[in-house]
Amino acid sequence: MTRVIPPQIQMTTKDETVSSPPQYRAPAPTKEPLEYADLAIIDLSKANTPEARAKLATEVTQAMKTHGFFYVINHGYTADQTNDIFSIANLTFDVVSQSEKALYMSKSNEIYEGYKPRRTWLIDGEVQDQVEHYNMNRHLYDRAHPQALRPFLPVIEDFALHNHHNIVHPILRLLALGLELPEEALVEKHNFASQGHTSVRFMKYHPRSSEEELKTRNVWLKGHTDFGSITILWSQPVGGLQILSLDGKWRWVRHIDNALVVNAGDALEFLCGGYYPSTRHRVVQPPADQRDIPRLGVFYFVMPNDDTALAPFEESPVLQREGIARLCNPENAPTMEAWRKGRTASYGKVELKKGAEKGVEEEIVNGVVVKHYN
Repeated sequence: MTRVIPPQIQMTTKDETVSSPPQYRAPAPTKEPLEYADLAIIDLSKANTPEARAKLATEVTQAMKTHGFFYVINHGYTADQTNDIFSIANLTFDVVSQSEKALYMSKSNEIYEGYKPRRTWLIDGEVQDQVEHYNMNRHLYDRAHPQALRPFLPVIEDFALHNHHNIVHPILRLLALGLELPEEALVEKHNFASQGHTSVRFMKYHPRSSEEELKTRNVWLKGHTDFGSITILWSQPVGGLQILSLDGKWRWVRHIDNALVVNAGDALEFLCGGYYPSTRHRVVQPPADQRDIPRLGVFYFVMPNDDTALAPFEESPVLQREGIARLCNPENAPTMEAWRKGRTASYGKVELKKGAEKGVEEEIVNGVVVKHYN
């Protein structure tokens, strides 16, 4: 079994105790009457026996096949620990100067590391995005970080370890059981120590002008799929995230205090033969009572090891019964590294072409059609 990392946040460096970060006060949740997606709530603390995992696997499988999203509760972090992470995320943007941010911008369009500044991606027409993020590979000490973050690197490292071992691996075991595979089948392709780009990401969406909202029909980030295997979003109260339901309607994702929002990405769809489809989601302008509030996000973006060939588990009894929905021919299956580099290099930078489906634009990445949903 994989070693379990205790969920402890320690505000210490190797040599000394440091003060807590300036505390972030989360805004109040919206009171607007929104149409929310009815997502399953998975209690991860129940995944402690084979019988309980088998039951949870059924719930997770159903959630992935109907919505592609579900909530996770009892994930091992207290509300205070979660608020500390959001406080560190906030200082990443509000305390670090623009000149210092420029020193820690990514040097390659194929790798999300360091700062992504606002106005990098084309949203619609001539309107560019208003989101900045700071991306950190889980191997946190492989690169330098801004001065304000350095005292909290042990905290962020503990956070990455906790996400990977205490949240991601248990979820991957449930997904493997849903395919009637050995529990470790997906875990083995998501080794914390291996080369890869599973990352902690802090993100802040900034309010836009009314002119930009009009031109983009209030869309802040077009409907898309994530290119990793699963994404862990630490729930926060400012609305904006929507998912495209099976009936073709966009529905909001509700905030639940100290819960996680989990969704499937491209790599999982590759590996699981389409049984767990990559989830279509977008970000839109927050509800009316939150429109002037920046939207702060904390994520753990999960990817298989870089050398993993994104080919289906053909030995899965479930796939043998139900069939495999392939995204490409087996001999053309990209590695995770190739898929990651192709997706990151093109996102928001290439001209999309109108697809066959209404409201869908397309591009080709590594020979695979990637869809963007308006």
